Amino acid sequence: MSDRSFFEKLHARLDAEESLTLGAFVEKAGDQTFGLLVLLLSLPSLIPAVNVPLALLGGLALIGLGLQMALGSGKPALPPRLRRQSLHKGKIKEALAAFERQLDRLPSGPRRALNRRWVGLWVAWTGFLLFLPAWPLPFANILPAAVLCLLGAALMEERPLWGWFGVAGSLGVTAYFGYSFDIVLKSLHHFSDWFHAL
Repeated sequence: MSDRSFFEKLHARLDAEESLTLGAFVEKAGDQTFGLLVLLLSLPSLIPAVNVPLALLGGLALIGLGLQMALGSGKPALPPRLRRQSLHKGKIKEALAAFERQLDRLPSGPRRALNRRWVGLWVAWTGFLLFLPAWPLPFANILPAAVLCLLGAALMEERPLWGWFGVAGSLGVTAYFGYSFDIVLKSLHHFSDWFHAL
């Protein structure tokens, strides 16, 4: 496995804590706060058993986080309810390990700080794709979540090449959704009807 010290710290923190909230986790993230949040908010959408409801919540949170980055915010503002959100560390560790295995297949390139505003725009857009209730499409939640994890990892580890892979992935997901626009539109109508019926 390549040298990714922040990932090692992430695993160690998950192993050390009995219970974790999102707010407590990001308090010690330092400069990697944005990247860590993008990763943590995206990982649950890679878990098949819970990804449908969490994709809506995670997508909405990632839109806001991406816009904060794009606007040049120095520190992410999290709603109190989101800060109190408990993390299921077992499932998070499983999803993180699976993501790392895929990440090891990619070339890493040299380390260099990424343009946070530029990455923020792609996080916001891909978060919107994650938020879309396009459930009839195969991998409709998993694909944008995987792209967002890649963008989060690029921010944390300062890997511009991973950022470019993330941009390419976001464009690919956009094309996939665009090609299936009629299915996405029908899903939005069903979601709207269900929301108004509440």
